[in-house]
Amino acid sequence: MTPKHVYVTRQIPEAGLLLLKKQGLKITVNHKNQAVTRAELIRSIKNKDGLLCLLGDKIDQEIIEAGNKLKIIANYAVGYDNINVPAATKKGIMVTNTPGVLTDATAELVWSLIYACARRIPEADRFVRSRKFESWGPKLLLGTDIHHKTLGIIGAGRIGQTVGRKAAGLDMKILYTNPHRRPGFERRTKARRVSLKTLLKKSDFVTLHLPLTPKTRHLIKQPELRLMKRTAYLINTARGPIVDEKALTRALKEKIISGTGLDVYEREPKIEAGLLKLENVVCLPHIGSATTETRTKMAVMAARNLIVALKGKRPPNLVNPDCRPACRPAGRVSTRANV
Repeated sequence: MTPKHVYVTRQIPEAGLLLLKKQGLKITVNHKNQAVTRAELIRSIKNKDGLLCLLGDKIDQEIIEAGNKLKIIANYAVGYDNINVPAATKKGIMVTNTPGVLTDATAELVWSLIYACARRIPEADRFVRSRKFESWGPKLLLGTDIHHKTLGIIGAGRIGQTVGRKAAGLDMKILYTNPHRRPGFERRTKARRVSLKTLLKKSDFVTLHLPLTPKTRHLIKQPELRLMKRTAYLINTARGPIVDEKALTRALKEKIISGTGLDVYEREPKIEAGLLKLENVVCLPHIGSATTETRTKMAVMAARNLIVALKGKRPPNLVNPDCRPACRPAGRVSTRANV
């Protein structure tokens, strides 16, 4: 029997590729150290049974139509706004993601950004490297306290709640917005569910943990930024377009807020030029899940999703259950890997 053929848009940790090979799948990988071009992607997925793609790969209707034999699109990410899920569903193509495994890594990066902003860490590092450090001074690079301040969490899903639990150890007050109450989270952290307006007005640090939807696009723009304290910081590790970058740049220049820490961008990888010129901005290259352990787990999870789906069964992380492929309920599949 001809083996199923999978296209992988970028080199992923070896554990995931090894898992696919052990299942007898034929694999074609884009080995370039850069994203696959649109033309290459259209050409490469013809006659492929499965696609393993990254968040930066835009899988729109044209791409989906080019995948004439596709049975599954396995996204190497939790979010899947890069995929036209309705188009895939209509064609009976399963779409999967990698939830859960990157929760702690991303929450830790949130705290890295909070500390970096509040204590001016990148600015201080540049100061030392430029040989400006000549002596200790009482007013040298003064930052702000984090402990006992108020943390505002917009979106209390897995990552938002994990960020909040870590804040409890700093004796912070925790406010959150979410479509539904989180009683367990409230009991554990004494967090209070409030309106977005109240959260923005009262928080010293505001961190975003929302999916990108039509309702959340530009959720944070000029009016929302003006509600925040002048001493407050905005942290975004969720999705770039949730924040209006032009409005954020103006707010930072005019000192409407004190600073921002960003791991994602509105037109990623392009960044609003004005942001890069400001000292009160910490910019990272979308590394929320970038630990060896987490990225390996993501690779294995994406591989398992592919394997199960290509066996004609329902994969464990299916995001479009309404699709109608010829699949059975998932049984036991031997997909062990050392992670």
